[in-house]
Amino acid sequence: MLRAITVLLATFGALSLAEAASAPQPITQYETPAEARWAPFSADLPTCDAWGVVSTVSDRFDRTETEFWGGKHAILSFDRMREIGFRANGLSYIPRRYCVALVTVVDPGVPPPPNPKTYTVVYNVTAALGIIGFTWGVEWCVVGFDREHAYEPACGVLRPILERWLGEPKGAAWLKARY
Repeated sequence: MLRAITVLLATFGALSLAEAASAPQPITQYETPAEARWAPFSADLPTCDAWGVVSTVSDRFDRTETEFWGGKHAILSFDRMREIGFRANGLSYIPRRYCVALVTVVDPGVPPPPNPKTYTVVYNVTAALGIIGFTWGVEWCVVGFDREHAYEPACGVLRPILERWLGEPKGAAWLKARY
């Protein structure tokens, strides 16, 4: 009996060493683009400065501020909208267009001041994120207004994966220098 167990363990050990010494096998699951799956996604997404995208961010920010935080803030305008990534997480993931912009936030109850304060908004346009997965949708976060801390730190969760992993310098100076 002891001999059979020893032979069995030696066989398993030899097989595991042979497996470890061989070259890694390609993972085909991650090589298949999202558009080529049995339930494909469309990579035809609107641009960062499209009217529908900008109005969705503005309307949802205004609605959130009114319903949950007392209606003290509203987005007056968007400026310097630009794309920071398209499908930056890989071809096999749901297609996303990563965007960043500056927004002017004012109190809707009073006239805007001559030099209103600007904030950075990070948003992404994602395929099949709209109503019941039929159309594109928008996830957004205004830096400094993420009171639920859902996208902390500094709305970084909505940025591409590699940008989050590589990290950014600490402090707010990098935001001003970068955008």
